Amino acid sequence: MIVDERMITFINSLDTGNTPFLENLEEKARKAFVPVIRREMQSFLKVMLRMKQPYRILEVGTAVGFSAILMAEYGPEECEITTIENYEKRIPLARENFQASGYAEKIRLIEGDASDVLKTLEEPYDFIFMDAAKGQYIHFLPEVLRLMRPGAVLISDNVLQEGDIIESHFIVERRNRTIYKRMREYLYELKHNDELLTAIVPLGDGVTVSIKK
Repeated sequence: MIVDERMITFINSLDTGNTPFLENLEEKARKAFVPVIRREMQSFLKVMLRMKQPYRILEVGTAVGFSAILMAEYGPEECEITTIENYEKRIPLARENFQASGYAEKIRLIEGDASDVLKTLEEPYDFIFMDAAKGQYIHFLPEVLRLMRPGAVLISDNVLQEGDIIESHFIVERRNRTIYKRMREYLYELKHNDELLTAIVPLGDGVTVSIKK
């Protein structure tokens, strides 16, 4: 936990929630142990969407489609969303949820490994949400940068690894060390890349907000 649990509980107690469809989808996902973005991250994402008003949105990591539907609901009415998912068992569920939400025409789901799919995309994007395999963020970044138009926003979720990111390499569990190393590389690159201006925010499990210069 990177933020005091009581503070998180207080912040989330003020939350007014989402649409009934999203509330129901979140409940079903959590019961099935499918990760969805945290409540405080949901609020943050909605605010960023209203501020940026992006027309083209790219999401890396669909899961069952919760965050893509949230962006369709709270983004501009004319926005178009492309989302990438590699886990075969979740893809049919995501498609079902897109249909049921009424946003299937706004959301394009591409099946496959993001490392391969990103290379096939050409249209520049205004807003990119990174929420996939954490150890792959650093590998996705070159193609993500290519796809960002000047002024585009990149939001990356779960970057502080429940606080492990500040611990010694030797304290981190052996099975998590590769992710730990790659995420530290990713954060360093976001903060030192000449094309980006980045803030690291201790929200949820850590989020970065980057703007392409």
